[in-house]
Amino acid sequence: MILWQTLRFAVGGLAANKVRSALTMLGVLIGVASVILLLAVGNGSSQAVKDSITSLGTNSLTVSAGSAAGGSRSVSSVKKLTVADAKALATDADSSAIKSVAPVVTTSATALYGNVSYTPGSVVGSYPAYFETSNQKVARGEYFTNDDVLGSRKVAVLGATTAKQLFDTEDPVGKKIVLGGTPFTVVGVLQAKGGSGFTDPDDVVIAPLPTVQNAFTGFGAVNQILVQASSADTTTAAQSEITRVLLGTHAIADPSKADFRITNQASLLTARESTTKTFTVLLGAVAAISLLVGGIGITNIMLVTVTERTREIGIRKALGAPRAVILGQFLTESTLLSVIGAGLGVAAGIVGSHFSIVGIKPVVIPASVLGAFGIAVAIGLFFGSYPANRAASLRPIDALRHE
Repeated sequence: MILWQTLRFAVGGLAANKVRSALTMLGVLIGVASVILLLAVGNGSSQAVKDSITSLGTNSLTVSAGSAAGGSRSVSSVKKLTVADAKALATDADSSAIKSVAPVVTTSATALYGNVSYTPGSVVGSYPAYFETSNQKVARGEYFTNDDVLGSRKVAVLGATTAKQLFDTEDPVGKKIVLGGTPFTVVGVLQAKGGSGFTDPDDVVIAPLPTVQNAFTGFGAVNQILVQASSADTTTAAQSEITRVLLGTHAIADPSKADFRITNQASLLTARESTTKTFTVLLGAVAAISLLVGGIGITNIMLVTVTERTREIGIRKALGAPRAVILGQFLTESTLLSVIGAGLGVAAGIVGSHFSIVGIKPVVIPASVLGAFGIAVAIGLFFGSYPANRAASLRPIDALRHE
């Protein structure tokens, strides 16, 4: 009965100042929703990076030019990767752990189809092995072939985003586009992989390497070499074989002076996950400040409430209301403010997570929902305890004299 009366008085006290109570709840709402949404963005970013990396396959390795250890060699002394390096890897008789090799050049160019002009994220030149090594599946049409590479044919495979931008609902296969002034025939469209934050892996045009070199980049160095190990278990062996072969083609005797670096998906995933976890924690810490601000708001409002209702407190204490009842009433009011605000904040956070934020699809962490709600309620109790204690400690005679 006493609990029910305390709750009824608390609700009545909050209802007496609806605007003030609503603004206090809004502060808690913003804090809880911020925690949930920002942690969801961090988690969504981490998941997108993980999906993007693992989509390349667990047995893929990437060879890039440059010293793996930072090195002291000047840029001019570093030998660039070439098609000859890729051929050496592909034809080495002792490289049993290497399944396929694909040299890659990347550039940019504007694509035209009819009256539509669009600049895809990248134009890639490579070999047919590129599709298998990078885990690219064709949705319509087919890949270009080794004959297309040998003949430097002007054929192209489009990513899902590029195909949508240029052709909308029209089937691109068999159609001609003009890429940087050079006509290409579309032979296939890749399955969509989905975005990974600020970059879209589907926004790409892939064509035979000699064709891209002839039309855009020239027959010089390649940007990187993609290597597919025979299985996920042989990636370490494949990495050793790549090192051995390239040290030979680059005439380097000391492995510590290698002018190339090799990354595999496992090491890249570990590094990216570590970075995104730090990013998520930072976002959570920033959002937690909002909860603290909401708690301070509760203290201010409850102090004002105690001051306004001093005579009421004096009358109740003069009529025999014990200290615990007065304390319980004001603690209940502050807790109700935080509970209702936190509940609305949870709802706002979950609804907001259904929309993409800065190109990232938020992924709500269940623990963040429970944690944000629990912390908000605890903040209501903590920051409401001082005003409640102040109200309960008032002497009846002093309270009744208050103007």
